[in-house]
Amino acid sequence: MRLMLIIGLLVLVLLVWAVWTYNRIVRQKNRLREAWSGIEVQLKRRHDLIPGLVEVVKGYSDHEKELLVAVTESRSAAKDVDHAEVRRTGKVEDGLSENVGRLMMLVERYPEIKADKQFANLAENLVEVEDQLQYARRYYNGSARDMNNLIETF
Repeated sequence: MRLMLIIGLLVLVLLVWAVWTYNRIVRQKNRLREAWSGIEVQLKRRHDLIPGLVEVVKGYSDHEKELLVAVTESRSAAKDVDHAEVRRTGKVEDGLSENVGRLMMLVERYPEIKADKQFANLAENLVEVEDQLQYARRYYNGSARDMNNLIETF
């Protein structure tokens, strides 16, 4: 009788532990999804700003078509990528970031573009989005680290 009671308590403890561990993993998985969603929101905001930047620059600089086409194509690729594929999204977004950086360096050569109010507003919004994107990435990385720690420390 006593042995059955001990076995029953042991099974109950293991069952409670299993449910508690499962719930922790589910909570962390949901936190990770939330973090990725934050990144997606900021990426969409950035994607929405880029056509305006391209149009303003295009109006001042017709002979920089190659770069403008590259920015437009990388934006399209970034919008079309399946964001569930984190690594692929990262590669495509890196290409977009590189082309947008090249576009901003191009603007440095044209003071009249920098003086354009529409461009200044778009550039300011882009800087804000990039800052928010950096925060979202940090949150995601922290959530991914926590998830990995949770799974690996089992």
